[in-house]
Amino acid sequence: MPTIYWGQLLHFYQPPIQIPEILRKVVDESYRPLIDVFKQQPHAKASVNINGVLTEMLFESGYQDVIDGLRDLAERGQIEFVGSAKYHAILPLISEAEQRRQIRRNHLTNRHFFGDAYQPKGFFPPEMCYDRAILGPVVDFGHEWVIMSGVACNADWPIHSVYHAKSNAGDDVAVVFRDDVLSNRISFQDIDGRGFVEHLRTSHPDGDGDIYIVTAMDAETFGHHIENWDQLFLAEAYEAVQPYQGVVQARPLAQSTRRLLTMTSEATEGPDHVTSCTISEIVARMPRDAEIDPKPASWSSTHDDLNAGVPYPLWKQPGNYIHKLQWEHVDIALELVGKAQEVADNATSQRHAEIARGLMDPALHSCQFWWASRRPHWDINMIARGMDQQTDVVVNAFRSINLSGAPEEVKRDAYYKVVAARDLRAKLHDQLFWD
Repeated sequence: MPTIYWGQLLHFYQPPIQIPEILRKVVDESYRPLIDVFKQQPHAKASVNINGVLTEMLFESGYQDVIDGLRDLAERGQIEFVGSAKYHAILPLISEAEQRRQIRRNHLTNRHFFGDAYQPKGFFPPEMCYDRAILGPVVDFGHEWVIMSGVACNADWPIHSVYHAKSNAGDDVAVVFRDDVLSNRISFQDIDGRGFVEHLRTSHPDGDGDIYIVTAMDAETFGHHIENWDQLFLAEAYEAVQPYQGVVQARPLAQSTRRLLTMTSEATEGPDHVTSCTISEIVARMPRDAEIDPKPASWSSTHDDLNAGVPYPLWKQPGNYIHKLQWEHVDIALELVGKAQEVADNATSQRHAEIARGLMDPALHSCQFWWASRRPHWDINMIARGMDQQTDVVVNAFRSINLSGAPEEVKRDAYYKVVAARDLRAKLHDQLFWD
């Protein structure tokens, strides 16, 4: 009897500028109920990304039970943690050095709070924003697979095997694509749990052998975005699936046999099994297929976006004036941080250089750009608070440079950058006042 392996990824994230009341609501409405679903369904499995900034926020806000609950589920084998960027930066839009900082800090933070239970094999790029340039840092930190949006797939849709890609340095990594259609149907309450499982059973081509499906969405979908969706969808879906029966390491899939999978399974009567598993278990079980070079994309990109050469429209859209101001300000802040680290030569200047460097990481978080996208997201407070974070970076970086023993021309150039940053900030605020 063919088996359908369902890998579900849950993405836990809140921005570093989130207000305490919203975090409390998310914990009560989503995170705690989700953990309860898994406790009530011992065979339920999922891959979980929790960005390190949220892990710290949970600890600092007194929600240790959420951290403990996720760690317990990982120790029981019901969930696996995957890697990401600590402050949810859009990795293709920042330099490789900044990518590596974000990935490393995410790993160190989550390892600190989850201990040995945090052993990520997979990697979730924030917002599934993918570009080949991120693969080097991803592979160098030990990740074996990367999840991407289905819109990034530029080959035959994989259900029997797993593609792989190579970084610019030639390192190999497995590639797993999210089923965007099914994921969005779940996210927008267009299908319930039992209907989802029945859809998987009935949509499987007869006699086609074992297949897999990957869905992925914000964890906050369940209970916070959609009331009681943790029970009405997730619990129902897990009740309708079979336990996973362990991992069999797949052999490479020969080119000559890729289209002959119908011959590898004996036909049996009765419905197909749908089993819940982690994405790493799918990667280990399914044969490895051809090398591909996926398209740069995000899980919010459309085919029209990609055809227009705009892979990340919610975070850097040509023609979006606020995006332009935000990213110009980011560039100045990064330049000042780099110069501060270079010239700091006494205790005071070094202290402010360290502060600026530490503040720069959260100042790259994606939400400030997302809320400026107008597709349809628009929130002047999230935009303004993001700019406030960047301004704190500029203040400390310039203070570091100005109090160092750097030549006057270096200090003068840094001040010109501060003036330019001040102008960008004023222009952005003008847009928020009147637009």
